[in-house]
Amino acid sequence: MEPVTLLVVSLLIFIVAVLYSSVGHGGASGYLAVLSLFAVAPAIMSSTALILNVLVATISLIAYYRAGHLSLKLAGPFMLLSIPAAFVGGVLDISDRTYFLILALVLLAAAFRLGISLSPSSAEDSNKDVNFVVSLAIGGAIGLLSGVVGVGGGIFLSPMLLLMRWADPKRTSAVSALFIVVNSLAGLGGRFLRGGFQFGGVAPLILAAFLGGIVGSYYGANKLSGMVLRRLLAVVLVLAAIKLIITSF
Repeated sequence: MEPVTLLVVSLLIFIVAVLYSSVGHGGASGYLAVLSLFAVAPAIMSSTALILNVLVATISLIAYYRAGHLSLKLAGPFMLLSIPAAFVGGVLDISDRTYFLILALVLLAAAFRLGISLSPSSAEDSNKDVNFVVSLAIGGAIGLLSGVVGVGGGIFLSPMLLLMRWADPKRTSAVSALFIVVNSLAGLGGRFLRGGFQFGGVAPLILAAFLGGIVGSYYGANKLSGMVLRRLLAVVLVLAAIKLIITSF
């Protein structure tokens, strides 16, 4: 990238990391949206997004864990099948057109998640038990899709946890952060196995994501998140999805 372009991309990555980490997410769908706007190759996009995802989600996980919001009992069943499924998804090699179309759908789902408030009506009604088999099925499906596209899957898991009243917002963010870290690592492992891991020359992006993750996770774990900023990011994701769909055809 040209220096000016790299500076702009780094700034956008920082903003994405702040916004996503505030809700316990790594930001892969946001990074993919940014990189797609600058015509980065799909293989580089997915590998870069997963690495940044691991970094930012780990920062979020530490912040939410220290704040006492992580529930391994809730997270465990979802991860049992999601980890091997994400690895398999990373091994799969799909065409650029198929990748762009799937990614566009993921970005639209991410925009929906960021653009609405899904807080449960009461704390007492937000910690219902989850059927073990249901957890396995949901985790496996999300893991496979996450591995193929290059995201951690939290963007799909978190709204489900909230809508089904399985967790309150803070527990949801903590569980999503852990889910994202393990699935992103599994997806990276699958890509490395098939020789599809491409990453280089993006050190400034790592620094931007790291700084953004620290800022966002602190405010997310200890203070309220700003819906206005999240809705602005949702608009960006929709625009990126539209661009990907047009490019595919």
